[in-house]
Amino acid sequence: MHTNPIGVFDSGVGGLSVLREIRKLLPHENLLYVADSAHAPYGDKTKEFILERSTAIVDFFLNQHVKAIVVACNTATGAAVKELRPNYTLPMIAMEPAVKPASERTQTGIIGVLATSKTLSSNNFQVLFARFADQVKILPQACPGLVEQVECGDLASDKTRALIAQYVRPLMAQNVDFIVLGCTHYPFLAPVIQEIAGASIAVIDSGSAIARELKSRLEKTKILSDRHNPGSVQFWSSDETGKAKRVISQLWGTDVEVGNMPERVLA
Repeated sequence: MHTNPIGVFDSGVGGLSVLREIRKLLPHENLLYVADSAHAPYGDKTKEFILERSTAIVDFFLNQHVKAIVVACNTATGAAVKELRPNYTLPMIAMEPAVKPASERTQTGIIGVLATSKTLSSNNFQVLFARFADQVKILPQACPGLVEQVECGDLASDKTRALIAQYVRPLMAQNVDFIVLGCTHYPFLAPVIQEIAGASIAVIDSGSAIARELKSRLEKTKILSDRHNPGSVQFWSSDETGKAKRVISQLWGTDVEVGNMPERVLA
């Protein structure tokens, strides 16, 4: 089990922002990444569809003998994790926006959360927001279109900048001093978000916290890798057009091979 891989998945390429934090913290682990790009974004899909896709990908990972799974997608976390966890015995780590650290560090008492509409409306996130409602004012901001820009590898065009400004400026006007990125795609837009928000507003995400939680779970279950050489990273996508390979290579920072998901998972 020590050398078995860790499976990480997202509706598309956004979960690479979490994968890079895992790679940084756990360089000796073997990692498998699935981008369900043929069905991205999950934000406009039904809960039933997201659960169906998540189950298919988790079953694919089990066939690859993974020792743990990271659901690197806030929308899938909100729509599917509660139903998935009882069906599997291996560690399953899910996303949670960095509302807690933002609420602890805010000076204005007002924080903004950028996420998809589906994520913001999920029960998981309503419960999360309610937990901190008596400490801070949380301003949720849905961001239609941003996931699609990242899926295209368009991180800083005029169109992308205009969309980001449309979502960030209303938060600025309400005196937020923290903007929480509640979608794993958004860290790839963080430089532009920060530029528009200005130096007085902190922009944070939960990628590094998820990596630390994964390490903790692996240590507790005594399946942390005992290798000393670098682990491997393998990529798969449900997109058969070739676009996913280009964008994954762009976001990962080096040219990578991206395998096609088996037919039974594509359906």
